Amino acid sequence: MSRPPSPKTSRLQIEISETHEEALKSLQTYKKKDADKVIVRFKAVTNAPIMKQIFFKFTSSNGFQAVIQFLRKELGYKGTEPLHTYMNLALSPAPDDTVANLFKSFKTDNHLIVNYSTTVAWG
Repeated sequence: MSRPPSPKTSRLQIEISETHEEALKSLQTYKKKDADKVIVRFKAVTNAPIMKQIFFKFTSSNGFQAVIQFLRKELGYKGTEPLHTYMNLALSPAPDDTVANLFKSFKTDNHLIVNYSTTVAWG
């Protein structure tokens, strides 16, 4: 014959169940793609070609590498041709940084301004 669970055991099972549900909710939130868009404004520096259209929208969860690849495609640059990117005329962001993080740190007039150049513009 089995004994009914003690009040301590029942309370522990409830706590474990609630913790498990919270963990699952957190994972589902983390797995969702961030559908927010960030407006990126491209500005040519030094001898870089000027783009006809300078405003583009990017998904904020994308890595900055996606922005670099897009810029290369728009300019018709191959992977071997030099292209340097900067935030606000200074910082060269890491390709694995997200567009959302860069936007939070460097937004200007609700845009993320990306300066680009074919030569090193700032040290």
